[in-house]
Amino acid sequence: MDSNAKNNLNVADTPGLLEYAHTAGSAVIRPEDMGKTKGKAQLAMRQQTHDQLEKIYRQIELLGRQAREIQNRIDISERIYDAHMSFEPVVNHVYFLYERKDGSDVLSMIGPSEWGRTFPYNRFLARVLLLADHTWKVEFMNEEEKDNIIDLD
Repeated sequence: MDSNAKNNLNVADTPGLLEYAHTAGSAVIRPEDMGKTKGKAQLAMRQQTHDQLEKIYRQIELLGRQAREIQNRIDISERIYDAHMSFEPVVNHVYFLYERKDGSDVLSMIGPSEWGRTFPYNRFLARVLLLADHTWKVEFMNEEEKDNIIDLD
């Protein structure tokens, strides 16, 4: 009679594993709409990965800009070291780059406003500062040259 009692009372052997409420007072169990659940998860995944990709794209742009700035520093440094200079430049001192009438460059310790009445060069190109790594920082550029050089500040 004991074995039949379970069947007569409609009691399951493992009531916690049933897919439905097994007593009148049990919590309502509704099956999940898996399409809806997957859709929400997929939307969250797309938003997160999109945000992460945007951060990476911004980092790539920053690295590209930094690489261009370094290349410009190299170009400026090469041009200054190719220029005529009658002194040895000292780190953290300001110098002035001029273009001679024959098209060659010259580095000077004299600024454009210090020449007096006669300006001996064709044009003033840049005010430069020698950095510790022996590259040059352009502090002021002639208007014509500003478009070709990125300021490193």
